[in-house]
Amino acid sequence: VLGAIFAHFGAGFDPSFNDVVAGPHPHPSSHFVAIPGFASIAELFTALSSPDWSTLADRRVWGVALTVALVASIESLLSVEAADKLDPFRRITSTNRELLAQGAGNICAGLLGGLPVTAVVVRSSANIYAGGRTRVSGILHGIFIAVSVCLIPKLLNTIPLASLSAILVAVGYKLTPPSLFRRMYAAGGSQFGPFIVTIVGIVFTDLLTGVVMGMAIGLYFVFKTNHHDAVTVVFDESDYLVRFNKDISFLNKSELKRALRRIPSNASVVLDGTKAMFIDQDIYDIISDFSELAEHRGITIYPKNLKLKSLPATVYPWRKNEVIPPVTTLK
Repeated sequence: VLGAIFAHFGAGFDPSFNDVVAGPHPHPSSHFVAIPGFASIAELFTALSSPDWSTLADRRVWGVALTVALVASIESLLSVEAADKLDPFRRITSTNRELLAQGAGNICAGLLGGLPVTAVVVRSSANIYAGGRTRVSGILHGIFIAVSVCLIPKLLNTIPLASLSAILVAVGYKLTPPSLFRRMYAAGGSQFGPFIVTIVGIVFTDLLTGVVMGMAIGLYFVFKTNHHDAVTVVFDESDYLVRFNKDISFLNKSELKRALRRIPSNASVVLDGTKAMFIDQDIYDIISDFSELAEHRGITIYPKNLKLKSLPATVYPWRKNEVIPPVTTLK
């Protein structure tokens, strides 16, 4: 509102403002909102375009559609995540329902010649800051925008784009204040790394590229965390305990191999899988190979709670028993 008022008074200082503030005109200023005006409802429906079904045979259309669907879905999910954190009641939004509604809205918008729709955290945060508590606030928000576009387009065209930009900057600052950067930095590199890479990627490229960059860095830290301390080795003289501290997959192969290589000849080894709910087949292959090596090095192996973690017992018959009497080989 203040932006429109300043633009109106600006016409008194610069005559070139008169054409802009006057309303619809052939060449609106690029610095103001430009909404076409319609003399009647019939003219509005006439302006709507119908889809060209012949373009379905064009592969480029499918590529663009897939890109738009992916970007819009990611943006909606990110907006839902941000809105849930802003919600004073800490309610959890159904992402499936959100994407279903977005898909239905995009189908209707496409059939009417409109642009794709997506959830935007700016509108959600505006509703929250204005005191909105239920989904009705979002519905009313859309109704007010539709009514304003249809009834007062001339007034909307007096709003400078700079005013809208200022709103975006203010909302963005509220969503990511400096305290958030300090908190993410204090949380460690696994949190701050994907966070800052995503922000930099979005600012200097685009939303999809930035999110993909952040996901790649996040996956790196996930693999690194999963790979760390999955296997613990303790020993007392020639008695060794190899314990799986969590689910163990192919990512932990090298760690397990290093642990088994440190076991000396003529030792007794307990392989404890009690804490692992899942053991990858590659891990069983390593254990099987180690059992063959144990035959030549005089190593006694005691498997514990390793059965039925991944494969049927028929693959490795020794898994039918949780604890096997001492043997020099395990096949």
